[in-house]
Amino acid sequence: MRVSLFITCLGDTLFPQTGKAVVRLLERLGHEVELPEEQTCCGQMHFNSGYSREGLALVRRLGRVFAGAEAVVSPSASCVAMVREQLDDGPPVYELTEFLTGPLGLEDLGAYYPHRVTYHPTCHSLRALRLGDAPLRLLRAVRGIDLVELPESRECCGFGGTFAVKNADTSAAMLSDKVRAVLDTRAEVVTASDNSCLMHIGGALRRQRTGVRAVHLAEILAEGE
Repeated sequence: MRVSLFITCLGDTLFPQTGKAVVRLLERLGHEVELPEEQTCCGQMHFNSGYSREGLALVRRLGRVFAGAEAVVSPSASCVAMVREQLDDGPPVYELTEFLTGPLGLEDLGAYYPHRVTYHPTCHSLRALRLGDAPLRLLRAVRGIDLVELPESRECCGFGGTFAVKNADTSAAMLSDKVRAVLDTRAEVVTASDNSCLMHIGGALRRQRTGVRAVHLAEILAEGE
């Protein structure tokens, strides 16, 4: 299959290793990956901050960029949710784990990751895309992994884009609860399907010098022996 990668502006700017991992993974599975260079922001940040006209203009432009694509895949549940919710006639857009377990019908990807890992299901993956246990099924099939359940996993980490800026005290309190839950698992790594949430959680883990790393799920699935 020819897969178009929707890298997202956050991924392109701050987390290029995640995009590279997606390409490695999909190519290892035998698919051709293309990256339309004219893609830009999906407009989620603008739309969620009240700038609906500007946000809709961006997501419609993104739809035109990917028009005709056989499948558009992104390592960001929140950005995929934005495109799906605002483009009724847009291209087929999938979050990575949704694409792997859905259209491709896969669970064991041949990954190897000998670390103690806990999984944080992000709000958009839970409530907008309803991914269910798809990410967990993929993680459970990873060889060498010690996957431990995150207490109160369905609770928000407090990021929410500009919510973390406009409601900093509330966001920080929510983040504190999430970090405490991560530390209670004694995991080496916390993973998720959104780098935005991992940026928020990982920042707190680094500032507290916990030694726990925040790693996108795609990077785990792309690892081999």
